[in-house]
Amino acid sequence: MTTTLARPGGGTSTEPAPRPALTRLGPGRTLAELVLGTVAAVVFSLVLQFGSNKLGVDPGTYVPDALVNLAVAVIVVVLFGSLAYSGAARWPLWVRLGGSWAALTALSTLLLAIPLQGTRFFLGGSSVDNTFRLQYLERLTETAGLADVNYHGLAAYYPGGWFWLGGRFANLLGLEGWAAYKPYSITWAAVSGVVAFVLWSLVVRRRMALLASVATVLAGFVALAPEEPYAWPTTAWLPPVMLLAWHALRSRERVPAWTLLLIGVYLGFSAVTYTLHVAYGVAAVVVLALVALALDVRAGQQPWPVVRRLLLRLVVIGVVTAVLALITWGPFILAGGLGKPNVAAHFLPEISAYFPMPFTSANAFGVLCLAGLVWLVLRARRDPVALVMLVLAALVYAWFALSNLALLVRTTLLSFRFIVTVDVVLAVAGVFALVELVRVLPRLIGRVRPVRTVAFALAVLGAVSVSQTIVGTTMKDSVDTAESDYYPDGWTASFGHDPEQDGYWTPQLIGTIAELTGRPPTGNIVFSAHDRLLSFEPYWGFQQTTPHYANPLAGYTQRNDEIRSWATARDSADLLARLRSNPHEAPNVFVLRRADDGKLLAPVVSDTFPRAVPIRVDEVEFAPELFSAPEFERRDVGPFTVIVDSSAPPIS
Repeated sequence: MTTTLARPGGGTSTEPAPRPALTRLGPGRTLAELVLGTVAAVVFSLVLQFGSNKLGVDPGTYVPDALVNLAVAVIVVVLFGSLAYSGAARWPLWVRLGGSWAALTALSTLLLAIPLQGTRFFLGGSSVDNTFRLQYLERLTETAGLADVNYHGLAAYYPGGWFWLGGRFANLLGLEGWAAYKPYSITWAAVSGVVAFVLWSLVVRRRMALLASVATVLAGFVALAPEEPYAWPTTAWLPPVMLLAWHALRSRERVPAWTLLLIGVYLGFSAVTYTLHVAYGVAAVVVLALVALALDVRAGQQPWPVVRRLLLRLVVIGVVTAVLALITWGPFILAGGLGKPNVAAHFLPEISAYFPMPFTSANAFGVLCLAGLVWLVLRARRDPVALVMLVLAALVYAWFALSNLALLVRTTLLSFRFIVTVDVVLAVAGVFALVELVRVLPRLIGRVRPVRTVAFALAVLGAVSVSQTIVGTTMKDSVDTAESDYYPDGWTASFGHDPEQDGYWTPQLIGTIAELTGRPPTGNIVFSAHDRLLSFEPYWGFQQTTPHYANPLAGYTQRNDEIRSWATARDSADLLARLRSNPHEAPNVFVLRRADDGKLLAPVVSDTFPRAVPIRVDEVEFAPELFSAPEFERRDVGPFTVIVDSSAPPIS
């Protein structure tokens, strides 16, 4: 395309028209904002967390709810007011950026820090999946290597990138892994919102980037995404990165290499933190490439040149992704892990059986998502933002459909993990829809100020309404659990100290193991009937608490068979012989539960997919006489019995 320009003094010249830049920020500014924004978010979030922890409000009151609702109201009034009335576009860049970073950091941090100010645990306490998460962070706090969360000597299976950084965070602050999990998770929530703002700034105007980031944060909290803190960042960053990928794939000109590198880094980061998200991200990029191919061919371009151009860009993205992915996946692949049985996807909760429909909710968030859905359908053919977001939403529903089909071969694609993705996509699309409506209405009614005032009021009330639902409903059970679960000192945040609860005995168990073994925690392989024990000390475990988190290299079902075999030993000498000849490195510490008849009980967990509760727990009985040999040292601790094999060789 050319344009005719007038020359000074008359005449004309034909020169190439300037082509629009692929991104709104250059590579230097993008890198600077990512680094400075991340540092600012980390520092400000830690300051806000420190202040929140000083509130000193005991659990069991609505004071934290009142304070966080007030804080969110102040944040959104200031934020939306500056966008609507104060001419913020004329402010210096550092003020606008700093204010945006501060607002997003405060929003994410205070939504978590104030409700959790009365406990040292994060959302969900030490229960259910957090048992595994605390164990992983405890492990990688103790070691700088990417060790397996549970099994000694095995290449790590679960992507450890987020947890490895968490270990360094804990080391820097001088915290144990379990104690670092809460501040580290809250800090990542803050960083996720700020980085999302920088990424959105690459592809849309600053104001829209800020509004999209606010919608992202609130939508994530509606779906309780921060409860899985290592998965939330890549969800929050997905839409702007995919929009950048679309621009890169659609461009007929040479694409700056740094944009392809950035897309690859995002996918690689997904690979080292959350496997599902790299699979979904790669699928999204491929689908966008196919759409770009179809549109270019439809516009009259020859197919093979377009295919060649797209493949070259996909290869660059793929190489960067693969190189980063090998950081965590390389050792596991080299150990032959990909060919081992794996039941990680054997989980079908109720929410996985139904397609997500956030736009049917009769509340402010449902209205926002409905507006987003309508806007996507109406604008997808003319607006690249709408097109990309529609593809992302459609891909989630396709993922649900494929996951349901996968039930025919007795597995799933864990589709429920993408409910938050469709929530974020539709909520952000709703923001674009409402902004477009606000721009159109003044032309229809001939007045600007009333429209602006109504828009400001509705935005504030909608955001506060959503945040109050988050605080009062969405997070309530998770906060209650965090306040009622036991710390490793035998107390809860709500001053619970009940000998009838297993958590009461945790400090005594830890002390007994240390006394009887004389080894550091990492020198012990523990087989425990108290599953939380390994969340608070970096013991190695003989068996993972659930098969779904077990390393495929570990031979989970074989280990269960070995446990049953020990219980059938003829006598103590036979048990010792079986432990010495065990195919897998045998435990030197047993923490078993005592039954009323004196038998010692150990749990053996099996996969029962596709049942709603996907595990079955069987109690294996050990006769006390099996541990009568002098090599075994025994001590009763509350309802548990600790048995140490003093003749077990040191673990290497």
